[in-house]
Amino acid sequence: MKKLIRSIKGFFAKIFEPIKKGLGFLKKYIIKGYDALSEFYRAKVWPVLSKIGHFLTHNAIIRKTGQTLILFSFLKINVTRKKREGFYGYIFIMLWLIGFLIFTLYPMFYSLYLSFHEAYYSLQQGVTTTFIGFRNYLNIFRSQTLLPLFGTYVGKMVISVPLVVVFSILIAVLINNPIKMKGFWRTIFFLPVVISTGPVIAELANQDATSLPSIQNSSLLMYVSQNIGSWLADPIEVLLTSMLLILWYAGIPILIFLAGLQKIDNSIYEAASIDGASPWDRFWKITLPSISPLISVAVIYIVVSMSLFVEAGGILDMARTHMLVGAPDSNFWHGYGYAAAIAWIYFLLMVIIMGIYVGLINIKKKER
Repeated sequence: MKKLIRSIKGFFAKIFEPIKKGLGFLKKYIIKGYDALSEFYRAKVWPVLSKIGHFLTHNAIIRKTGQTLILFSFLKINVTRKKREGFYGYIFIMLWLIGFLIFTLYPMFYSLYLSFHEAYYSLQQGVTTTFIGFRNYLNIFRSQTLLPLFGTYVGKMVISVPLVVVFSILIAVLINNPIKMKGFWRTIFFLPVVISTGPVIAELANQDATSLPSIQNSSLLMYVSQNIGSWLADPIEVLLTSMLLILWYAGIPILIFLAGLQKIDNSIYEAASIDGASPWDRFWKITLPSISPLISVAVIYIVVSMSLFVEAGGILDMARTHMLVGAPDSNFWHGYGYAAAIAWIYFLLMVIIMGIYVGLINIKKKER
């Protein structure tokens, strides 16, 4: 047996001996090449770079003396380690900042500018504007078409956001329990987020695949519309007829709450169980206070994502219609300025709704 092992070792040694020699030669030439490149860098490249660096920090605009940076001979900046790290950080995100300024911030303020103007587009002159003050906003509040849409939007947010938050918390608590196929259930609840892109969800809405037929065909909707005012009946009707669509927005909040639940130490639950706390008590005294900071994040996500959904006949669809073809009920209620005013009122409503929800959550946290 020992002879067999020695023979096998000798066989493999003969095979790997040329490879070992070749690696030795390769290592030798790599070291020589590295040394040659290092010598070339020290002799040729570094002197040029040092001269460039000295020029950049010692000229009429910028001069560096020790840890002090002097701009235009009168502005002195003490370069500390913290400032240097901050500068490097801004350099890393500079590309994103430039894109944000050009493609987000500038269009936002330009749309605010257009909302105070009567703006039209022509191929010959481009966008032509005429200042009209707050007339676009006044016309929107006088409109018999847009004002009910804003009321429906507010009612829908008031009803659907708490529903999605409660549903997300319940599902996250259930998935967080020690059950089998936990990753499979996470995928199932997150899958609607993957497929709910604009064209897909629009096609599903057109095919009436985002509603529950049992609710849509029941007498509940008729009872709601006949016995409750339209300002409350319309949001409830929208909520009931698009229940599945609303619950689709729970994918990201479920993951947010699940991440918060997984950071809670199990020893806290064990100590509460020893003290005689029931599962209901543990949820209200331990689970909910631990994930309460994440509720604000989930609310902001839900409000923004639901507000950005373009539904037929909705506010965003009406803004696009006014921007392209104009309002059908008047000759001057149309154009880019009118559409921009609609968008800004919509944006302010969205910010107010988020502020109210976040404020209520913070008040509850302070009371606890």
